[in-house]
Amino acid sequence: MSNSPAPCSRSWSISEDSLRRYVFYASENCIQELLSASDSNKVGTGNDGWKVQGMDNGVEISKRRSGSLHTFRSRWLLKSVSPQQFITVANAIDAAKQWDADLVEARYIKDLEENLSIIRLKFGDCAKPLFRNREFIVYERRETMDDGTLVVAVASLPKEIASGLSPKQNNSIRALLLQSGWVVEKLDNDSCMVTYVVQLDPAGWLPKCFVNRFNTKLVMIIENLKKQVLPCPTNAD
Repeated sequence: MSNSPAPCSRSWSISEDSLRRYVFYASENCIQELLSASDSNKVGTGNDGWKVQGMDNGVEISKRRSGSLHTFRSRWLLKSVSPQQFITVANAIDAAKQWDADLVEARYIKDLEENLSIIRLKFGDCAKPLFRNREFIVYERRETMDDGTLVVAVASLPKEIASGLSPKQNNSIRALLLQSGWVVEKLDNDSCMVTYVVQLDPAGWLPKCFVNRFNTKLVMIIENLKKQVLPCPTNAD
């Protein structure tokens, strides 16, 4: 008997205007959560539930319990790299496989506005067991705050809406990216502080420790991102 959940049998067909309004509303909360997680006045105090797991090559890894899963956070300083330079690399989905080898497909389904998109992410059958055949239908919202901080909020659409936009493939498991995204703060000398937050439910039955390892792996992809962004030249305005 399979422990995997039955495929979602319902799908909602909604207008583009309704989809835009839903995603805009949902992403507002995600953006505020990301900004709170990156707040330098709170980081390291231990009063916000985050527990530092350690440092790895200049990257601070923390986690916080959220229900039955954990939310993971990484923070690191990039010297001589501007926020725009970093985001240009991090948001180039055509090149995403260069910094996440388990990703086999990343494509835009729909652009709702200039800074608001629907994307499909697919991990392949050759990926590590925890990633095998997982797919995500997510929104991506990109905002620039008044102080120049760049925020990219990414999270899954509800399953019914996702099924209406992109039917699930028979050989894949549709997982949920509960919240994720980047906060890139501008510092002096054209440098930046990067915070990456992720929490997901890979769906299907997996031991809790495996699910949390899945989240940890997603956080650690920033090492590959650093290698991609450091040689990247800054485009002149």
